Amino acid sequence: MTGRDGGLAAVLLDMDGTLVDTEPDWIACERELVAAYGGSWTDEDSRALVGNALLASAGYIAAVGGVQLPPVEIVERLLDCVVARVGRRIPWTPGALELLEELNLAGIPVAMVTMSYRRLADAVLAGLPAGTFAAVVTGDEVREGKPHPEPYLRAAAELGVDPRRCVAVEDSPPGVASAEAAGCVTVAVEGVVAVPPAPGRVGVSSLVGLTLGDLERIVRQSKGLDGSPAVHPPSSGR
Repeated sequence: MTGRDGGLAAVLLDMDGTLVDTEPDWIACERELVAAYGGSWTDEDSRALVGNALLASAGYIAAVGGVQLPPVEIVERLLDCVVARVGRRIPWTPGALELLEELNLAGIPVAMVTMSYRRLADAVLAGLPAGTFAAVVTGDEVREGKPHPEPYLRAAAELGVDPRRCVAVEDSPPGVASAEAAGCVTVAVEGVVAVPPAPGRVGVSSLVGLTLGDLERIVRQSKGLDGSPAVHPPSSGR
């Protein structure tokens, strides 16, 4: 069932932690940077940053980790480190490439919606066939990052589709909040930080076995198109 008949119009995918397992890279780079300035950094600190806009994360690193640099420079140093790691090996999450291939073969519009900056997104895109994503929205190209709805609203607008007929796949509370605030039907993948269950929110352990048919069914159920009552995603304020 496609967007033309009220069903699935497009799939919007987060990157870090959802398509690529870069969270360990971010955590390692955060630790290296904080250690270089004599600060301390815990696993809890790392989890607090998952899914957030990079400048917001940089402010946290400066305040908590004692890194005496402007937030913009903190972001650039972290990106240098993570991009270098991804350049050596793109850590695709299990099932990610298979899902992308199925969506592309079926002609379903797909967008990447990430708070990472363009240069990291480009490093990941380099490992995919050209045209895999019809739109890419990055953290340095929006005014408001997740959990604000702007990233997902922009992705839907670039694809020319109604966000309410899109499935967003995310792995963090800020990302899920952003997608739901934009009106998307949301699938939460188990990640570094737990996403609590909520009405209208579908949880999966990984992308393994997640198919186009599953996503179409999720949209039908959310809109009540399968004969069951419509399930409305909770509104949320990344």
